[in-house]
Amino acid sequence: MSFSPAALLRGLALLVLLVAWAVLAHFGSAGEGNADVSVALATAPVVVLVVMLLWRIGNPLWLVGGGLSVLGLLAWAWPSLRQNIALLFYIQHLGTNLALGLLFGRTLFGNQDALVTQFARLAHGGAISEVKRRYTRQVTVAWTAFFVGSVVVSSALFWLAPAAAWSVFANLLSTPLIALMFVLEHLARLLLLPADERSSVADTIRGYRASMQERRAHTLANHP
Repeated sequence: MSFSPAALLRGLALLVLLVAWAVLAHFGSAGEGNADVSVALATAPVVVLVVMLLWRIGNPLWLVGGGLSVLGLLAWAWPSLRQNIALLFYIQHLGTNLALGLLFGRTLFGNQDALVTQFARLAHGGAISEVKRRYTRQVTVAWTAFFVGSVVVSSALFWLAPAAAWSVFANLLSTPLIALMFVLEHLARLLLLPADERSSVADTIRGYRASMQERRAHTLANHP
């Protein structure tokens, strides 16, 4: 799979942004960074999410009123937030991993396809073999276990270890561990699937994009 120079630059910029965010979050959680910058970093994802939800409502009054309410709440809580920076990042890390674990794990119950199986079907026109169906279900189980395990380890370190030790795991190692999971899954695919059943990285990306497009279309249909 080839990438255009613009795509490579966007990927590099995203990587630099992720590294910078992780380093600043680590120093803030360990009590070594600027408190105001750390609170801004920790609360920014929540603010962005709230603004996105308000934007989807489609009512300018909701957007303006909700936005001002969020800013007012932040201004009121800011002094307290400056005293609980590590807790802010812990809640963010905990919430992210719980949400991802739920996203993968809930598809393992009932008659629906597992999430990675859904990606595979979308990437291959809806038709996959029984071998690939079983394998992609196992991959979904692995990702669910990974995110649940991250929650357990993060919580144990946060409550039982120094803040700096927790921060190394939560802020500095989270992204590399996710990358390692992708590498291990690729190796497992090579070992466990016959050559004609192996999906490429491009297939996975195509399936993910198709899934997101399908979700957006469903959302727009239900909330025109």
